[in-house]
Amino acid sequence: MKELAVFGLPAEKGRWLYVALGVLINMCLGAVYAFSVFRRPLEELWDIGATHSGLPFMVFLGVFSVGMVVAGRGIDRWGPKRTGLVGGVLVGAGWLLAGLSPNIVVLTVLYGVLGGAGVGVLYGCPIAVSAKWFPDKKGLAVGLTVMGFGLSALVMAPLLEMTIRWLGPLPTFSVFGGVLMLLLLLLSVPLRVPPAGWKLRGAAKHSEEDSARAELDSAAMLRTSAFYGLWGSFTVGCLAGLMAIGIASPYGQEVARLDPGPAAVFVSMFALFNAAGRPLFGWLTDLLSPKRAAVMSFGAIIVGSTLLALWGEGNAPVYFVGFSILWLNLGGWLAIAPTATATLFGTKHYGSNYGWVYTGYGLGAILGMVLSGLLRDITGSYVLVFPPVIGLALVGLLLSILLLNPVHEGPQAAVVPKRRAARRSRPR
Repeated sequence: MKELAVFGLPAEKGRWLYVALGVLINMCLGAVYAFSVFRRPLEELWDIGATHSGLPFMVFLGVFSVGMVVAGRGIDRWGPKRTGLVGGVLVGAGWLLAGLSPNIVVLTVLYGVLGGAGVGVLYGCPIAVSAKWFPDKKGLAVGLTVMGFGLSALVMAPLLEMTIRWLGPLPTFSVFGGVLMLLLLLLSVPLRVPPAGWKLRGAAKHSEEDSARAELDSAAMLRTSAFYGLWGSFTVGCLAGLMAIGIASPYGQEVARLDPGPAAVFVSMFALFNAAGRPLFGWLTDLLSPKRAAVMSFGAIIVGSTLLALWGEGNAPVYFVGFSILWLNLGGWLAIAPTATATLFGTKHYGSNYGWVYTGYGLGAILGMVLSGLLRDITGSYVLVFPPVIGLALVGLLLSILLLNPVHEGPQAAVVPKRRAARRSRPR
């Protein structure tokens, strides 16, 4: 039988180019993490406060996570290429039309809802492609693929800031919208999943493991305790990490007593930890198991939060170590969750299944922002944000230990509704 070729190379080598495509797609999609550069210019343009200027970002994250559920079925039904093209058009249109906004409400609808939906549609496509082409290295491949999202702000933030100074905030949305649409359409065209029945040469061990692993659709997955263990753990992991992203700079200035310049440098360095956490924890999930990787992550979150709660006051080294740990683990959960979805529930219905799991990210984002803001307003300090995070991390640790267990088909009737199983067992 002729060996399958990918981009003109043997599949074992050519499949890595799908990872490279995924990195580039996520670099484009991750521009949302640089939204903070728009906030002050928009506040000055429309004479609005910080609460209003943050609305587009919050709505974007919420719609992004909900869009993943809807788009997941599209990936399974229409394939990553077609789904990706739709997402690319929506992302570009959201940015382009945002440049025509007369006020923050319209900007929130165009950028937050339309652009957020586009990212939700497209984000899962390269992840599904990597998960299916790498039965032997799911975690590493997925972690590298989503690394681009974490690195994006390092590239996009300076480019956006420079363009805003040159053209103003609204024209910047339109210019980047056109560029992003073109890039995302071009990068989505080559996306493919392996043909049915394809197996990696020399991967007999993984074939045996895959044959024993459940291949659950979303309805069946939602009836397993493993899903709720993964979803709950993912929510808590993202809550801690996204909260750290939201308060990294003000904590550095108010608690660690850094000047704005050094605080900004630290935040840029934290973004590198966010990116590095994705391939690192993806690899650990492959090497150990989803449960063990999750336990390690929550242990690290507890250590980092304890450092910041007890010894962060006026202490720049503790600030750097503590926030580096939290940013690393946010990146880690964005690799643990997609890898665990494929490992626990199979890859046949991966797009739809990970869409459901990803709603934990949206909930974690909203809770993290609300929790950090409320506690800062109530207590007058960002220090007291961290004891509740420690408590939530302990809950996540418990969920991981008790519920994040392998799901085996043996037999598939274990997840089939009782009435249907009874009908099958009747004599004919």
